[in-house]
This record gives sequence, C-alpha cells and structure tokens, in this order.
Amino acid sequence: MRNKISIKPMNRFDKDISREVAAVFVEGYEKDLAFLSNDREKLIDAFRKQICRDVFFVATIEDEIVGILACSTNKKRAITIDKTILRNSFGYIKGSFAYHFMEDEFNKKLDCGDDTCYIECVATAIKSRGKGVSIELMRYVLENEAFQRYYLEVVDTNAVALRLYKKLGFTEFKRTKESFSRMKGFKYRIYMELNVPDKQITIKN
Repeated sequence: MRNKISIKPMNRFDKDISREVAAVFVEGYEKDLAFLSNDREKLIDAFRKQICRDVFFVATIEDEIVGILACSTNKKRAITIDKTILRNSFGYIKGSFAYHFMEDEFNKKLDCGDDTCYIECVATAIKSRGKGVSIELMRYVLENEAFQRYYLEVVDTNAVALRLYKKLGFTEFKRTKESFSRMKGFKYRIYMELNVPDKQITIKN
C-alpha cells in the first residue's frame, strides 16, 4: 500500500522545521551548490537561516519531511540571500562570490501582480523520488492558493520536471539562452505559466 503524502504550509507546523526543509533543498540542488561546499551539514546550516517560512509548502510521509515547494510573490521570496551568513559559513572570498552569484536570482523583487505566484525551490528528498511528491505539492498549491496566475522556470535538460509541468497544464511562454551553458550543463531556461481564473485544475493522464 502506497504511503499517503500530506501537504501543509511551513508556517503551520508547531515546531521549527527550517533545518529539515533546508536539508531537502540541499539534496534537491546539490549540483548547483557544489561550488560552495561539499559539506552537506554546512550547506544546510547556512540555508536554514535564509528560508522564508511564509511561502514554503512541505510534503510529509508518515511525519517525515520529503518535499518542498515555495510559492513566492512580489512581496516575499523563498530565500533571502544574506552576505554575512554566506561569508561566515563559507569564508570571505567564497561567501562574497556566492552572494554576487545568487543575489539577483533570489533577492530580486518579482515583477508581477498581486494575483501571481512564482513557483520555485521545488525539491524532493532523494529516497522519496518517484513517489509523486512534487505533483502533490503542485496540486495542493494550485487548488488551495488564491492566485490567478502561476509561473515557473525550468532548465531544458530537466525532462522529468518538464513532463510534470506540462501534465499540470503549464505552457511555455519564454526561453532564454544561458551564458556559460557548457559549464552549467544546460542551454536554455524555459519559463512556463498556468492561468487559472476559475481555479479549475485539470491534470492530464
């Protein structure tokens, strides 16, 4: 029998789960964070201090946190990159470089209306992949949040995520060519959107 996946906003947990959420984030973006450190605990400790609990949704299986998704707005982003935290965690030079590299991606205010959600930081714990965690997180947000438009970004090499988003009804509206694509391992950033003015979500088989 398949274990039930439960979804709940991070700010509705009655205890601090920032470390567990950061652990899933680090697992999900391990390759992207490798330039900072290969020390998993150091990465978790740094990012748990930068997470905005008001925009994260958390998936659990038998009370264990197995997935995360952030629904960012023009008022709050998922993660606020802090230069001091990065320098203290990874050293002055590497921390400064990381801040410069990550600041624009995470700290920049979203140019969108109040009715729009930017879905970011979608990640599933390694041992729970293939169990439908991400689609349940997406389904929960699309069905329970009051936004009229949702958009997200995915790289062209992430075939699994692309299939998931298309299954949920997202369509591409823009793609941009990535600088230093060979080094980063992908050529394009693909931007997809879903407009749901009547909140009726149809998931394709």
